Amino acid sequence: MSHSISRRAALVAGAALPMAAGFGLPRIARAQQAEGMEMELPTHRVFMLGDVKVTDLLAGSRVVPDPHSIFGLNVDDETFAQVSDEHFIPSDKARFFFNPVLIEAGGEVILVDTGTDPAGITAALEAAGKQPSDVTHVVLTHMHGDHIGGLMTEAGEKTFANAAHHAGRVEFDYWAGQENEGFESKVRPLEGELNFLVEGDQVGPLTTMEAFGHTPGHLVFTVAGGESDLLLMGDLANHYVWSVGQPDWHVSFDVDKEMAVETRRRVLSMAAENRMPVMGYHMPFPGLGYVSAEGEGFRWMPHTYQLML
Repeated sequence: MSHSISRRAALVAGAALPMAAGFGLPRIARAQQAEGMEMELPTHRVFMLGDVKVTDLLAGSRVVPDPHSIFGLNVDDETFAQVSDEHFIPSDKARFFFNPVLIEAGGEVILVDTGTDPAGITAALEAAGKQPSDVTHVVLTHMHGDHIGGLMTEAGEKTFANAAHHAGRVEFDYWAGQENEGFESKVRPLEGELNFLVEGDQVGPLTTMEAFGHTPGHLVFTVAGGESDLLLMGDLANHYVWSVGQPDWHVSFDVDKEMAVETRRRVLSMAAENRMPVMGYHMPFPGLGYVSAEGEGFRWMPHTYQLML
């Protein structure tokens, strides 16, 4: 199944719905499910963080079978099924979401991650009233294919021709030694112009935090703009139940699984203690919520109206 929502599907809803209290109501797109059924999916969601405009973009979505082959590798089938049932979700399939984020502040238009392909991210941007040429900065949390896929067009040209590109030095060096096809086609052509980030570096209102484990150089970002900083957690946690709720569960995509657990606990604890709004790349769209400590793990609480008041 294709990971991305087609350009036609992403724009099918026509004119955008009105803005309400700084929170943009999303347009609707049609996406195909594995069974051939159609369902309605949004394309973007807008909210304000003080003077900073934040737009979450749905660049793609798909249904994945056998999620226990991805999450909870260190627990048995019975435990996985029980935890899933307690949260009213099936244990035999899951829906994945791919949620890049657009940050607008001080004349800068900053895109954090680029989805699985250029068509998906372009359609999501256009549904939100933007063109790839409007983006002034592209920032990468890490270099898995579903985050770098939109960087280059099929013709080998930069999708975001007017943007400065930013990524972690540790992350780049790791993938440069892996003979990875996605890296070689999407990131390697940008090597000479990449601005490398380390802990504490800033891009507009974004501040870099090193959160290694998911990949050797995975980064998260805080966004200053309101009463509380927003955390862009990338792939720190990839599911609201099987990862946020169970931070010690191993995830197949985590390169260093024990380091990922340690980092997940550290950063989620920070978010919980500081009552920060959090955006997750793979959280159910629009990927915005809060984290609280609960038992031996954490609880994901989807945003309702807290940032609309």
